[in-house]
Amino acid sequence: MQLVVAYLATGIVFLAIDAVWLSTMASRFYKPQLGDLMTDQANWPAAVLFYLLYVAGVVLFVVQPALASGRWTSALLMGALFGLVAYGTYDLTNQATLRNWPALLTVVDLAWGTALTAVAATAGFLITRMAAGWTSG
Repeated sequence: MQLVVAYLATGIVFLAIDAVWLSTMASRFYKPQLGDLMTDQANWPAAVLFYLLYVAGVVLFVVQPALASGRWTSALLMGALFGLVAYGTYDLTNQATLRNWPALLTVVDLAWGTALTAVAATAGFLITRMAAGWTSG
């Protein structure tokens, strides 16, 4: 049950914050940076699969170990590291292989992925701990 709570809590927080970011920044930042590389309509099956897989990775590699250690700071720091590595894989590969990939986009997206994953992992940790208290008390 703990794994389900951690997955749902982390996923809801991640998706909610990312939805706000993307809805405000897609046209203001990403479209000017990417130009014709950016599609007008998202590929929703690919987006859904990304969120499902990414949140699973955050929960398995960050939230669960933090819960085992009992330290929210572990969720925060390892969440930041996980976000940096995962978003870095995407952004730096694009930087290395795509002509005219904007360096500013790489920097902003790395910062965003790092912060977003740290916050979502920490929230997932805290909500799961609270839920455990509610069910055991």
